[in-house]
Amino acid sequence: MLHGRRHCGAVVFETPDEAAYSTIGYCSDRRRQSGAPMVARATVPADNVVVRGEPKVYASSAQGRRSFCGACGAGLFFSHAPLQRMGMMQVRVAALDNPDAIAPKTQAPMAERIGWIVSVHKPPGFARSPVGD
Repeated sequence: MLHGRRHCGAVVFETPDEAAYSTIGYCSDRRRQSGAPMVARATVPADNVVVRGEPKVYASSAQGRRSFCGACGAGLFFSHAPLQRMGMMQVRVAALDNPDAIAPKTQAPMAERIGWIVSVHKPPGFARSPVGD
C-alpha cells in the first residue's frame, strides 16, 4: 500500500501500489479545479482505498465528484458514474508520499493540453526556488 496526505495532514489515505490505469490529464475541468496545467492521477479499486479524515465532495459535473481536504482545500480523489460502475476511483498521484511510485502511462486529452507544456523542460531549472518558498 502507498500512503498519501494533503498539505495540512487533516486527510490521509492509503491506496494500492499498482494502478489499473495512470495518466496525466490536461482537460480544462482539471486545470481549473487544480490551478495546475495538468494533474497526474491513478485509477485504483475504490474498496482498496483507506481514508482517514473527512474529505469534502464537490459535484463538478452532472456525474463527476471531486474530493478535497476541507481544511486546506487540496484535491484528493475523483469519481464519476463510469468509474463507480467498475468499482474504481482516481487518486491524485502528487498527493502520495512517494509520487514516483505510480508513473503515468498515458496523457489525455491532448487537444486540451496547454501549448507550452511541450517545452516546459526548456527554461532554466533550479534545485530550490530562486525566490524562496
